[in-house]
Amino acid sequence: MRHVIALDVGGTGMKAALVGEDGALLYRARRATGRERGPDAVVEGILDFAAELRAHGVDHLGEPAAAAGIAVPGIVDETHGTAVYAANLGWKDVPLRALLAERLGVPVALGHDVRTGGLAEGRIGAGKGADRFLFVPLGTGIAGAIGIDGRVESGAHGFAGEIGHIVVRPGGAPCPCGQYGCLERYASASAVSEAWAAASDDPEADAADCARAVAAGDPEAARIWQGAVDALADGLVTALTLLDPRTLIIGGGLAEAGEVLFRPLRDAVRHRVTFQKVPSIVPAALGDTAGCLGAGLLARDLLGSTGLGLDSDPGLDPDSDPTDPPEVTA
Repeated sequence: MRHVIALDVGGTGMKAALVGEDGALLYRARRATGRERGPDAVVEGILDFAAELRAHGVDHLGEPAAAAGIAVPGIVDETHGTAVYAANLGWKDVPLRALLAERLGVPVALGHDVRTGGLAEGRIGAGKGADRFLFVPLGTGIAGAIGIDGRVESGAHGFAGEIGHIVVRPGGAPCPCGQYGCLERYASASAVSEAWAAASDDPEADAADCARAVAAGDPEAARIWQGAVDALADGLVTALTLLDPRTLIIGGGLAEAGEVLFRPLRDAVRHRVTFQKVPSIVPAALGDTAGCLGAGLLARDLLGSTGLGLDSDPGLDPDSDPTDPPEVTA
């Protein structure tokens, strides 16, 4: 059966799938990234995992994958296929596309994790049908993916969409990027976690705890939460002024708060706009599968396909259907 390999590399784990021509997930697997073993071992682990996936296709689907797509964190040069830098993985200037192509013997596409996830959200997720969208996951940091007519813009140097480093509070908290007052220092899940842990005098408290306290009517939690929402709205209005997206997709850990986040965020954005058009502000649909699904899209694009299962349900919940393909964890 004709298929592609899709691989999403994270700081602690890797998610992978073999994806059929109709977008069906034929096989899924997970592995630890193993970053504690060092950057060279991480790269070798990726290559070995990809080779295992190729072998599974031969053994169980009757033929090797026709192409592969891989999404990685950090700075990515998609044009030259290089993983330029990733602080959490410790690598620098890794020619990952060439290494994978040599190991697998098929064309390989390399993408940035957030942009690849945004590609999936735009084509088969919350942005499906939108000609212009902005995908913003709120996690440890904040990044963005700029979607234009079914593709994601990477920029001249691979930095497009770094909305988390828009300065929303000039002279504010220092950011590891070297600036002061960056959006992600105020509105990321880690920023909210830090603020609520201090306010609640509980070092284990996190953003999810803060959201629950907001829902329960805690005034201090509400103050911290609203501060994050206001900062996020300031950053988003700057972005929508420049990009004019039709749909604004919010994902990541903070978006799991649901309407505790989206109701005040929509109000805050509407309050700030003047001449701008307010886009639809919606939660991401694909969760932590977006990167893997996007990697599959990148691989399919190498084969001349315009999409991956654009009109089908990508079957995201492994518990939703007893006929779903197996997922193996090592």
